[in-house]
Amino acid sequence: MSYIVRRGLSTLIPPKIASPNAIGAAQDAARMERVVNFYASLPRGPAPEVKATGLIGRYQARYFGKNASAAPLLHAIVGILTLGYSMEYYFHLRHHKNHPH
Repeated sequence: MSYIVRRGLSTLIPPKIASPNAIGAAQDAARMERVVNFYASLPRGPAPEVKATGLIGRYQARYFGKNASAAPLLHAIVGILTLGYSMEYYFHLRHHKNHPH
């Protein structure tokens, strides 16, 4: 097997945690016990679903999560129109309220 093929396959094969000649030695046995205890203490099953907190987190959970909708697009359009009109009123239209050109 060429070096390139072996290197490509090495990423698919997990590293050897236990080897036959490491079982008899006390030092390696203690190390193996730590490895086994570490993997035994890991949680099993799917991760619990994280509850959204904060204003942006709740908004994302409501509109971008499992029930995705086009409401954020509508919210953006209404927000831009409201902001644009309020700026137009403040900088231009309020001067013409009682005094037309």
